[in-house]
Amino acid sequence: MRLRPGALLPALCLGAAVPLLWYAAWQRSRGNELDMYQSQFLELRQRLLYAEKENKKRSHELSSALDEIKHVVAKRMNLTNHTDDTKWKMLNLTRKLPMHLTNMYYYLPHLREYEDAIFPDIIFGRQRTGVSLVMGIPTVKREKQDYLINTLHSLLYELSEEQKNDCVIIIFVAEVNAQYVNRVAESVKTSFPTEIQSGVLEVISPPASYYPDLSNLKKTLGDSEDRVRWRTKQNLDYSFLMLYAQPKGTFYLQLEDDIIAKPGYIQSIKDFAAKQSQEWMILEFSQLGFIGKLFKSEDLPLIVDFFLMFYKDKPIDWLMDHLLWVKVCNPEKDAIHCEKEKAKLRIRAKPSLFQHVGIYSSLAGKIQNLKDKDFGQNVLHKAHNNPPAKVDTSLRIYQQYTLEKVYKGKDWFWASAPVAGDYISFTFLNPLKVEKYFFRSGNMEHPGDKLFNTTVEVLPADEMLRKELVDNGGKFNYPATKDGYLKIGAFENGIAEGSVDQSIGKIQAIRLMVNSDSPVWAIISEVLIKASEN
Repeated sequence: MRLRPGALLPALCLGAAVPLLWYAAWQRSRGNELDMYQSQFLELRQRLLYAEKENKKRSHELSSALDEIKHVVAKRMNLTNHTDDTKWKMLNLTRKLPMHLTNMYYYLPHLREYEDAIFPDIIFGRQRTGVSLVMGIPTVKREKQDYLINTLHSLLYELSEEQKNDCVIIIFVAEVNAQYVNRVAESVKTSFPTEIQSGVLEVISPPASYYPDLSNLKKTLGDSEDRVRWRTKQNLDYSFLMLYAQPKGTFYLQLEDDIIAKPGYIQSIKDFAAKQSQEWMILEFSQLGFIGKLFKSEDLPLIVDFFLMFYKDKPIDWLMDHLLWVKVCNPEKDAIHCEKEKAKLRIRAKPSLFQHVGIYSSLAGKIQNLKDKDFGQNVLHKAHNNPPAKVDTSLRIYQQYTLEKVYKGKDWFWASAPVAGDYISFTFLNPLKVEKYFFRSGNMEHPGDKLFNTTVEVLPADEMLRKELVDNGGKFNYPATKDGYLKIGAFENGIAEGSVDQSIGKIQAIRLMVNSDSPVWAIISEVLIKASEN
């Protein structure tokens, strides 16, 4: 059969139109898919903006309510003893706190059955508010080694009284075993009684009803079931801690329980934050994970809201990155542009102020030798030009860390646990008048290895004076020892410093005398003896 010439042209046109129609349909389908993604993105952004507005409103209400009840809490809570009387629900304050956070109940629907589940089950501290800096440290039970006490020693090391009065460190024991929680709390109280009493340290833990069922979580990102459960609970832990910390201060610093801090870290943080000329959401003082991340407290409700939206899906640091993406990234532009925009909200400080020291992860069986390369070398001793002297000690010296080295500023001194009657002495080759002295025990890596219940004593060069001291028991308002030394000072928080009464005359020797057994080893990282010029 042959086509007529008149029918050939329509047939060719129809044949050419079919692929064009198919391509147009495919493009329309692809456009619809892009429109769908863009619509979802816009919907999520609107949802976050609404959540931000609502949470700022609730944050203001919460802050006002906490100010009103702060004095009531202080009066009704006997916080020097770790008892059930320290529980918030025992104070019948639940109804006064606008902590219902409806979004939280949406993402964690099981909380609707437990009204008290968003309140700490145990509070151990002074309920301090109105500070500049709140530090949050979540801690959990580890299989092999615990780092919490050393971390706290490092954070408190060399803090001035002014800095201690303007901060609060919250230890969040993210466990529901009451025996373990009480053991951690008592350990903190024993190690830092002054800081607990003053309100620098708080210990809290969540009620068991806060956590949803974590036994049937969907495995994502190729992680094992145990890892998915671990990171999911971790997201919930951070969220609880942030919400509790939010009304207490201006800034919130997220830390972990296995770190060390550089001396002067608080002032460095304040200086870096003060010099920022643009709006920011995170200031990073460590490049590792979620360590050393500073937030404005007013931003925490929004951040927690986002974490709870996706707490089952990804680790906490990934979620933080996604939140920045939602806030500033344009889906129509490339990844390079996105990273530049995120960098405006997440600003990195160098060098790092915090170093990760833990080896055994809180995830059972995981070993992690993570180190922040921007932290630099730790300064473990400080050198001074001290007068010539013969040094001696009854302590058992550890390896190469001798007393002579710390006196000459070459290294630090380290010895096994002192017992009552142990001593460290510096006998001058030529008697001299001493203007002042300074001894520091402990260092950055071992901040807990301090001298406790240790006195500073001087031996006058005048033998007649020494005899008089032995006979009379003291002089110059100083008590005397049986061998003629005058007790002129003592170690407090690992440091002994002071001046020497010039009426004593020339000094033959200075002695550090241990008056009771110590549970820890002893480090001396700095020795300064300044001779009088007269």
